[in-house]
Amino acid sequence: MSQSLLVALDGTVLDPDAPFLYADDLAAVRGDGIFETLLIRGGRARAVGLHLQRLARSAAMLDLPEPDVDAWCNAIDVAARTWSERHGSGTEGLVRLVYSRGRESAGPKPEPTAYLTVGPVAARATAVRENGVSVITLERGYSIDLAATAPWQLLGAKTLSYATNMAALRHAAELGYDDVIYVSSEGAVLEGPRSTVVAVIGETLVTPPAEIGILPGTTQVAAFALAAEEGWRTETRVLRPADLIEADSVWLISSVTLAARVTKLNGHPLAEPEDAKKFVDLVDRAISVDRE
Repeated sequence: MSQSLLVALDGTVLDPDAPFLYADDLAAVRGDGIFETLLIRGGRARAVGLHLQRLARSAAMLDLPEPDVDAWCNAIDVAARTWSERHGSGTEGLVRLVYSRGRESAGPKPEPTAYLTVGPVAARATAVRENGVSVITLERGYSIDLAATAPWQLLGAKTLSYATNMAALRHAAELGYDDVIYVSSEGAVLEGPRSTVVAVIGETLVTPPAEIGILPGTTQVAAFALAAEEGWRTETRVLRPADLIEADSVWLISSVTLAARVTKLNGHPLAEPEDAKKFVDLVDRAISVDRE
């Protein structure tokens, strides 16, 4: 039996090894769709509300029909429950929501394709939580002003068009690095191919503003909300690589990996702070609070 699950939007659990997606689905032939990834931990999916809010924002940016939130919530519940029944509530799972424009052959207004999958959390994710990541900065090739002047670029939407991100990660691996932080043409810090950048400076958490053309991170939003409640200061402002080197610690955070500390940036070792576990604990607790 496959370790993976395939769940239709109506909550039907399907055979993950049986054909499901049509060959002319626009997700496959053009990457014309959106997705979200969630973590199952302790038997339930985490930060569902934030992810569905972002799914709806991405859908609006791509002119896709508004997602049926109730249907997605039900399908996610079915997926989390089925995964936990099969693998135990102590086994983490990676949930991927997929929402595409549908079949190309269906004409100008096809019925959208919607489904979700669940699989094991990659060994890499659990390893970098513990050991951190070495990171290289790479040019993304556009200005921080582009999001405002070119909305068709879909900056800030979580689209299925991830070929460039995967190419960047392969390039980093060839150079001996674990991950990437993109920078703009002006040299401003943007984001990772699959993560949000957070710098810890004293008791202040700093992340780049979404307005400069990055994907708003659900884990970052949750972590900053809890941090503010617990007395941390939080800021969104433009950062430069030099700011990251000078920070007390730098993290790549995401929904499944959670918090991975940057141990080396462009070959420059970053010192490990004495209270690194404080930030890790903040992120772990933040994803347990489902904020609307």
